[in-house]
Amino acid sequence: MHYAKIFFSLIVVVNTCIAQTGNKKVIAEKKQSKPLDKHWTFESKPTWADEFDYNGKPDSTKWGYDTGGNGWGNNELEYYTSGDNSTVANGVLTIEARKEEKDGMHYTSSRMVTKNKADFLYGRFEIRAKLPTGKGMWPAIWMLPTDWAYGDWPASGEVDIMEQVGYDPDTIHISVHTKSFNHVIGTQKTSRTGVSTATSDFHVYRVDWTPYAISGFIDGKKSFEFSNTGNGPDEWPFDKRFHLLLNIAVGGNWGGQHGVDDTAFPAKMDVDYVRVYKMKEK
Repeated sequence: MHYAKIFFSLIVVVNTCIAQTGNKKVIAEKKQSKPLDKHWTFESKPTWADEFDYNGKPDSTKWGYDTGGNGWGNNELEYYTSGDNSTVANGVLTIEARKEEKDGMHYTSSRMVTKNKADFLYGRFEIRAKLPTGKGMWPAIWMLPTDWAYGDWPASGEVDIMEQVGYDPDTIHISVHTKSFNHVIGTQKTSRTGVSTATSDFHVYRVDWTPYAISGFIDGKKSFEFSNTGNGPDEWPFDKRFHLLLNIAVGGNWGGQHGVDDTAFPAKMDVDYVRVYKMKEK
């Protein structure tokens, strides 16, 4: 019995050592998964774009619409129509939020999407836009996952190329949301940049997305960076395809914090162009 106990103890020690060695190997592999910064660059000509050099409705081969008035997870007040609030003229796309009744909602707007028409994995995304005025407006230029491979929001990620709220019109927000980093738990990764002419002039809002980082720029000046930690999809779900969205929300948990000014309608976001440049492989 004495020898049996010694033999059993040796087996436990050996197994423990193997397990510890295995754990160290897993930890080492996990640390090694953090990508190197290869200083990726982008092609000089867009691989996908809409210059809005036509008149009428937005190009249906490039844009679709999210529709409905269900609050969109943020207690928003608008009903998103299937194109009634979006027009193209004189080289500019205009998204218009209006005070009007639609299916029980008191406002209408548009939420344009490239989903299943143009989906992207990495690249440079550049949008030149002039933002609406008025308390209660919540315009956004952003990206959502097309396939939701890691689960419902925020697990599969979100990239906000530009967000602004009407009660603070001179501040532009660039953000990412993930399972580990999001505004619901107060851990979102966000930059705040003062742009005093955001509602009177056009500005270029840009995100560069590579396997290493998501970087945000306003008029070519860098104001945001979120690096890939290498800790998996809870922190970096940005290895799947995403699509673009353009919209004006009305009210909501953030946009409506100071109420809605009904004299501000119609409120308009003008977009001069949307350009996407392919990342060069290294």
